[in-house]
Amino acid sequence: MIAIVDYGVGNLFSLHSSLRALGFDAENVTSAQKLRDASHIILPGVGAFGDAAKKLCEAGLRDPLIEEAKRGKPILGICLGMQLLLSKSFEFGEHDGLGLIPGSVRSIAETIPAGLKIPHIGWNELRFTEHPIFSDIRQGDSVYFVHSYHATDCPNVIATTDYGATLTAAVGKDNVVGCQFHPEKSGPVGLKILKSFCNMR
Repeated sequence: MIAIVDYGVGNLFSLHSSLRALGFDAENVTSAQKLRDASHIILPGVGAFGDAAKKLCEAGLRDPLIEEAKRGKPILGICLGMQLLLSKSFEFGEHDGLGLIPGSVRSIAETIPAGLKIPHIGWNELRFTEHPIFSDIRQGDSVYFVHSYHATDCPNVIATTDYGATLTAAVGKDNVVGCQFHPEKSGPVGLKILKSFCNMR
């Protein structure tokens, strides 16, 4: 079973539909025991980092997520869920993340040229290093982004995109991986990425 972490900060319908279309058994999960029972865990998220981190704690899911990651279970963070995997965020203050991948979350305004629209919304090409989740796609394939923040100071960047400057598109360390883009909204390319993640062991 693929556990989709449901902690009140994401629209899970598209993700659930994508996994079902791929033939995977997926369940929206609100308990630590369900995380332990799952073969894979997906952490989605939209909104502000601080609020999401607080809700994850209040739901009693922060520590179980960290425990399952340390056990070697494949975990995928999507958009804000990817950011939560990192050490900390500087979105409206300073907030601690899960610390599963070293790095910080900062505004893309610090990186991109002035005048470009924020948030960055739309389809952009991926440039990636060798990683299991990219095994069935090609360099330059496009995926869908909606974000104002991205990962910085991270030694585990596995994909980038260009939006006036190089931005982090994905991070990965051992069994933990995160996508700043939305694979569930990225058509056939996104489905291939989700399928590859769900086949990780």
